[in-house]
Amino acid sequence: MSTGIIILIIIAVIVAWGVIAYNGLVTLRNRVKNAFSQIDVQLQRRYDLIPNLVETAKGYMKHEREALEAVIKARNSAQGAAKRASSDPADGKAIRGLAGAEAMLGGALGNFFALAEAYPDLKANQNMLQIQEELGGTENRIAFARQAFNDAVMTYNTKRESFPTVIVANNLGFKEADLWELEELEARKAVKVSF
Repeated sequence: MSTGIIILIIIAVIVAWGVIAYNGLVTLRNRVKNAFSQIDVQLQRRYDLIPNLVETAKGYMKHEREALEAVIKARNSAQGAAKRASSDPADGKAIRGLAGAEAMLGGALGNFFALAEAYPDLKANQNMLQIQEELGGTENRIAFARQAFNDAVMTYNTKRESFPTVIVANNLGFKEADLWELEELEARKAVKVSF
């Protein structure tokens, strides 16, 4: 009789541990999703500002149509990649795709601002100055949100890979989440949004 009780206690402890491990992984996975949603909010803010930036510049930069179109094309590509990544922030392929699209957008914006230097009237335009200020603040918030996302991913991955939680993680489909990393050295530079 006492052997049966001991076996039941052992089974109860294992089940309780499994439930606790599972709930801990769910909590951390949700933190990763929440951290990504903070990035998503700031990216959307930037995506919303870019058409205003281009519209403001159109009147001044009539001969720079390709640069303006490149910014809009890169914005649309990045916005699509952000939508795919937001459906599953733990999907490494989607995060890498978003990081690549964001690098392209950063390059297009950098090129745009470099070309805009040649237009003194555009540099003095009050609307342009306000958009630049908002973009600069948004870039800072994006950088902060990326750091928070990477911290959440690191915590989740550490817990997911730790023994004995790894047993629950592997058997219940908790896949590794990828950090948001910029592969190209040029992409690591902040976009300069001032003249």
